[in-house]
Amino acid sequence: MKKGFSLIDVVISIGIIVLLFGGIYMIYFSILDVVSNLEIRTAATSVLDQHVETIRNMPYENVGTVGGVPAGTIPQVQQVVFGDFDFSVRTTIRNIDDPFDGTLGGSPNDTAPADYKLVEVEVSCSSCVKFVPLVFTTTVSPKSLESASNNGSLFLNVFDAVGAPVSGALMHVVNASVTPSIDLFDGTNASGVLQLVGVPTSSQGYQITASKTGYSEEKTYPVGAPGNPNPTKPHATVAAQTVTQLSFAIDKVSTFNVYTSGPRCEPVPDVNFSISGSKLIGSNPDVIKFSTTSATDVVGLKTFNSLEWDTYSLTLNSSSLDILGTLPLVPVVIAPSSTNDFRFITQPASSRSFLATVKDAQSGAGVSDASVNLAKTGFSSTLVTGRSFLAQTDWSSNQYDSQSGGIDTTNPAGTLKLLMDASSTYNTSTENWLISNTLDFGGATTTFYSLNWSPISEPSQTTLKVQLASNNDNASWSFVGPDGSASSYYTNPSSTVWAGHNGSRYLRYKVYLSTSDPNATPEMRDIAFEFRGVCVPPAQVLFLNLDLGTYDLTVDAPGYLQATSSVSIGGSWQQQEILMNKL
Repeated sequence: MKKGFSLIDVVISIGIIVLLFGGIYMIYFSILDVVSNLEIRTAATSVLDQHVETIRNMPYENVGTVGGVPAGTIPQVQQVVFGDFDFSVRTTIRNIDDPFDGTLGGSPNDTAPADYKLVEVEVSCSSCVKFVPLVFTTTVSPKSLESASNNGSLFLNVFDAVGAPVSGALMHVVNASVTPSIDLFDGTNASGVLQLVGVPTSSQGYQITASKTGYSEEKTYPVGAPGNPNPTKPHATVAAQTVTQLSFAIDKVSTFNVYTSGPRCEPVPDVNFSISGSKLIGSNPDVIKFSTTSATDVVGLKTFNSLEWDTYSLTLNSSSLDILGTLPLVPVVIAPSSTNDFRFITQPASSRSFLATVKDAQSGAGVSDASVNLAKTGFSSTLVTGRSFLAQTDWSSNQYDSQSGGIDTTNPAGTLKLLMDASSTYNTSTENWLISNTLDFGGATTTFYSLNWSPISEPSQTTLKVQLASNNDNASWSFVGPDGSASSYYTNPSSTVWAGHNGSRYLRYKVYLSTSDPNATPEMRDIAFEFRGVCVPPAQVLFLNLDLGTYDLTVDAPGYLQATSSVSIGGSWQQQEILMNKL
């Protein structure tokens, strides 16, 4: 009987063949890769040898770079074609002050500090895959004895935000007032230092910039320039037989997101603002290193991708908006290599408003849950920091989800009441209801405090009651009352919200209206929720539509002594900080 191959045998055989030929394939291309890299490195080595040999055969005084220190005839960067490859050759040459015979300014003092020259040549190929640049370092010494020099030295130190040295920082040194002119690019060593020895003398002629990819930048500035006549770091001076030392601070840049929104994180688009740091590049007058105006986009966001570490102040530039607060409080400290969010919490401007910011007197941190009372004759209002209100006062034009059909939302607009029948009376046999649209509180960490509506009393023989439903999916709605059950109702127009709603982003309310008097109806003219959310300023409150005059300001907070002050309301929007001392 003849036997054939099973499907499993065929699959296993194909797998073995694939593995075998796949391995051969990989080995083949690995060999090609090695051969190719060997060819590139052989060509690069030839370029390097030719360049070094050229330097060795040059007169000592010509061994230097064009625009460099020491000056010479060798380009700092040049392109070389060798065979099929394009190489970039970077040459760095420095004078070295060897301590064997003393150093400039040291003991003993070396009046001819340029003892010999250090030459570094790097050959790279940007178009060559997997090619590692070749680097060769050598020294070049003069044949004759050195003589005293009228040049000086320039030592450049670069460190980061915590004072640690920054190695590999790119130093750009420019001086057009000396002959030959200097336009040098060089890098700091592992200690964050670049030492330039044998530098031509010049008074405030050396323009120096310290930078590094992904880092901030610091540089010198000319004295007397328009807009910055007295720079804090002027262009460097190098005197004969002296060492000039300068320090530069750079560090990794950060991302800074500026949002403009309401207290429920609803975007407020196209808002102008100003931002400025605290670092100065000039004094008398003070000149700030970073200061600009900008605007958020259509989703209420502006991102700065390369902001250096500093303390920043931000100001809203809009006459149509009032600031309810900021998250976090200003000024904002930005650390190196960080991502930071800042939010202006706004609302439409009122005629006169007052922003109170409550802070701990010792730490400067914001104080939440502080009761801020603003009062004068005939007026008293108390707001609590870290809390906001969401209110609805109009249900006309179908500004609700659904209703039973027996509720009037338009006559008059801004009031919920029972609908009259054809005989101009109210139905006494049916309880009618209305379910609101979804209220979005901006985040799933919302805390609800109170539910309030007006009017606070209803005609006799009428009933108005409310239930609430909340979730984080904006889909599942289960209406409950103050004890969390479907059989209970909020009947007090100033009630504490059931704690089970806390942690929900979305909320709806359901209003029930009924009457046993055909000529009377309950009414709701507005409803409001007191809440804390991710976009509610934790330490600020805003009083709106104030009259002109002087007000007494009283602040109470748990764990703090009472703070009192006064405020004179005289403008459209103003603010004041209140410092609280702990008990």
